[in-house]
Amino acid sequence: MLVLVTYDVAITTNGGAARLRRVAKICEQYGVRVQNSVFECIVDATQKKRLEMDLMKVIDQQSDSIRIYQLGNQYRNKVNHIGAKETLNVEDPLIF
Repeated sequence: MLVLVTYDVAITTNGGAARLRRVAKICEQYGVRVQNSVFECIVDATQKKRLEMDLMKVIDQQSDSIRIYQLGNQYRNKVNHIGAKETLNVEDPLIF
């Protein structure tokens, strides 16, 4: 299934910049960055739960926010890209 992970980490709080980097690193393990604080991740139910638990361990739940949108397996019909940034197929191999 495709999940969309968005986050807002309060970098002005104590340790905020480090938390921001850790959140991004965790998301990179599961998916592809499509915007600054937005990742598209192809995961199964177990991986989704592990992703959620990994993120909850890192953030400050009083000042940071993470939203996870579950788009499911038929996500191709639900995602429409408009604009300049190149569209990536998150299921393709990443070769740079």
